[in-house]
Amino acid sequence: MYLFLSGALMTAFFVAAVFFWRFWRRTSDRFFLMFAGAWVLLGVERLVLGIMNQPEQLNPGIYFIRLAAFLLIIIAIIDKNRTHIRS
Repeated sequence: MYLFLSGALMTAFFVAAVFFWRFWRRTSDRFFLMFAGAWVLLGVERLVLGIMNQPEQLNPGIYFIRLAAFLLIIIAIIDKNRTHIRS
C-alpha cells in the first residue's frame, strides 16, 4: 500500500509541475517556473522513497531534496512580492 500511495503522490507532484510549467510558458513569469521546479523536486523525492521502499525516512538525503523544494517555493514567493513592491 505504501508503494501505491507513494506512486500516486509522485504522479500528482509531476502533474502539478507540468501545470506550472505550462503557466510559465504562457506568461514567462519565473514564479511559475520556480513552482514547477519545486514540484519536480517533490516528485523526485517520492520516487527515491519508492525505490528505497522504506516508509520510515531514515536517509537524511531525502530531507535535503524536500528542503530544496520548500526553499524554492519560499524564494519564489519572496521574489514575486519584491517585484510587486517595486512596481
